[in-house]
Amino acid sequence: MEADPTRMCELLVGLGEVDLVGIGDGGGDEPLEVVIRSRRPRPTCDDCGSRLWSKGYRTVVLVDLPAFGRPVRLRWRKRRWACPNPGCAVGSFVEQDPGIGPERALLTSRAARWVTVQVGKLGRPVDEVATELGCGWHTVNNEVARWGEALLEADTSRVGQVEAVGVDETLFWRQGRWRTKVWCTSVVDVGGRQLIDIVAGRTAESAARWFRSQPVEWRDGIRWAVLDMSGPYRTAYDRVLPNAAQVADPFHVIRLANQRLDEVRRRVQNETLGHRGRKHDPLYRIRRLLTSASERISDRGRIRLRGLLDAGDPHGEVEAARFRGFWVL
Repeated sequence: MEADPTRMCELLVGLGEVDLVGIGDGGGDEPLEVVIRSRRPRPTCDDCGSRLWSKGYRTVVLVDLPAFGRPVRLRWRKRRWACPNPGCAVGSFVEQDPGIGPERALLTSRAARWVTVQVGKLGRPVDEVATELGCGWHTVNNEVARWGEALLEADTSRVGQVEAVGVDETLFWRQGRWRTKVWCTSVVDVGGRQLIDIVAGRTAESAARWFRSQPVEWRDGIRWAVLDMSGPYRTAYDRVLPNAAQVADPFHVIRLANQRLDEVRRRVQNETLGHRGRKHDPLYRIRRLLTSASERISDRGRIRLRGLLDAGDPHGEVEAARFRGFWVL
């Protein structure tokens, strides 16, 4: 058990070799202010080896972890150092300590690690975490992006060899006053059922650029390239994965078959009755049954489907489209 007051403060504050100068409490909902300074000895110049001179302090305010249900601001009194050698190119600079907070960061290192876990691992909304810390949304999101990118770069073994890769477009968000759609491309390990990366845009070049950035050995190991039958992704595969067999995923195949079947139903509806589908029209009444999987249709549903097809599909075009859609495609 620690009995030294200085060491106990270090353990409570959790910031290493620092002196706890004081704590300010404005009361109410105001954040607690913890004032610290480094206790490291006077360093020497990295360029010429001279012992540096002190030029006073520069205070930097960082968002820290909350304490006792209240937000905390860490006021770090950074020492300003200057090289006394006139011929040295170092001049003056402010001390840095990544253990307390990275350069130009707005959160302490421990707070940045904490928000990255809260948002990235536990899935908490950024706004909720920012409210708990008493700071802005962008302050938290910027640190999550910074630390998250560093974790991804360091975790080189998170994705091994991939034999089947898939790409698909996703609506990422709506931007600006007019809510303009911003799209992204999701790259997935189909066999491992794992999201590999998210790429900005949904063009052939954006997808091809991502694949070119991967190791050649990794690309050569891909045997299957899954896509949604879109032209841009097919072009991207042709450019960067020419030896991989392109496969259309079942969801988009079935959706395309249903779209074509629905087009035939509407055309026959107009040709036979001269108007769009209405509530009591035979083909309109079975529009859901037509696109249902055969194994999900009950015996009663089959009888209803057969009878209404006979009534509204005199030439058997809708029935033929349904048969071809589910057996040929």
